[in-house]
Amino acid sequence: MLGASTSRARAALAATVAMAVLAVAPAAHAAGPGHYTGTTSDGGGWVADVPANWNGTLLLYSHGYGTLAPQDAPDATTEATLLGMGYAMAGSGYDPNGPLWALGSALPDQFQTLSAVERSVLPHRPRDVLALGTSMGGLISSLEDQGSNGRINGALSTCGIVAGGVRLENYQLDGEFAMNQLLAASEPIQLAGYTTPAQAVTAAGQLQALGVQAQTTAQGRARLALAMAFLNVTDWAPGMTMPSPSDYDAQEAGQYFTEFSGVPFGIIPFTVTGTQQVDEAAGGSPTWDKGVNYAAQLARSPYLGEVEALYREAGLNLGADLRELTRDANTTADPKAVRWLEQTSQATGRLQVPELDMHTIADDLVPIQMENNYRQVVDRAGSGQLLRQSWVQRQIHCNFTPSELVAGVQAIQRRVDTGHWGSLADPSSLEARANAIDAANGGTLGTPAFIAYQPGTLTGDNGPLDPFTDGSWPQWPGR
Repeated sequence: MLGASTSRARAALAATVAMAVLAVAPAAHAAGPGHYTGTTSDGGGWVADVPANWNGTLLLYSHGYGTLAPQDAPDATTEATLLGMGYAMAGSGYDPNGPLWALGSALPDQFQTLSAVERSVLPHRPRDVLALGTSMGGLISSLEDQGSNGRINGALSTCGIVAGGVRLENYQLDGEFAMNQLLAASEPIQLAGYTTPAQAVTAAGQLQALGVQAQTTAQGRARLALAMAFLNVTDWAPGMTMPSPSDYDAQEAGQYFTEFSGVPFGIIPFTVTGTQQVDEAAGGSPTWDKGVNYAAQLARSPYLGEVEALYREAGLNLGADLRELTRDANTTADPKAVRWLEQTSQATGRLQVPELDMHTIADDLVPIQMENNYRQVVDRAGSGQLLRQSWVQRQIHCNFTPSELVAGVQAIQRRVDTGHWGSLADPSSLEARANAIDAANGGTLGTPAFIAYQPGTLTGDNGPLDPFTDGSWPQWPGR
């Protein structure tokens, strides 16, 4: 359950959002078909597009990490297809003076945009408002769902960081600490508490070099496999064949390519510099590993078999390495930063409206194991009947065809209209719907690849181990 202080903070945040919505400057009244722009109270922008054949549904789009500028669709082809089907689309940017981890401003900006578009752009109030989000925006869409309060009717979260910012930061710290400790303990690397982008760039370069060097020996590959298990790295790398369940060398090779060798330099530079942006947003470091039991973390990983096999092959003692990690982990979090991340960037699982999640099974940036964690959080919150999850057999982050995205929109629309899921989110139903959409558009929207799938367990649940200075314990949704 949420602590009293967290509950009060969430109530205060909700009040701030409500006040910001009321304060948004009215846009010009030019209701009807067309392209519109506006400004949010933090100086950011929003955009909206309304088709002549508007079907009464507005898609409220949340874009991903990397830009603060407004967008109202994941890509041009998907946007054109949805507009052609009669959907209106709108989306905000985020605080233009804030960090790229924009969760501090995202919900107020999105709900301000919704209010402005309903009031001054659409010819009448929408019948339905569906939240749609990509990556970081997928997390935002889930947060919009739990904070809907009548403003949202359904949500489609795609490739979303749905396990939230706390777990994202902790599993990255766990994996990076394992690399530094086991591959170059005498050369400590700053892994948390970045105060400048340059610090993160330096750390990313050091970790990159460690990974490249380690891959040249059997011992290095085994210890990299352990670190990449904590990092939840997919073993089906971009451009490679999916490895068999027992081909552990191929699994490690795929993980190495994903993390250190993909175009241009793998994932590690992106995640480390992203940590600095989270630190900046939170006003301190919200990550910790002090007291983490690394053997218990590994035992939950779907890559346990791979790590054990490579350690045997290299003649290393896995138990000794895990005990060393557990003994020497000493990073502690800034309690205020943890609170901020919990309040802005962590889903409670208390859904108010139906939500469909979509994820590629070999996401190289936001691991599919996040969906396993999110399902547990939602179920524990008692909202499991509102959530469905769908899987696409493809590599790369957010690598969906327009046909798949449009099929997802139609599925959540149908769930809202009928009041029940039925088979709407079954892979066969989504596949048939996407194929029909592609055929109706002359085969230009891409071949879908929905499958039945069960993701493994996410590591990085580092536990409420250290009390805050007031004696209370960190508490986040799902614990």
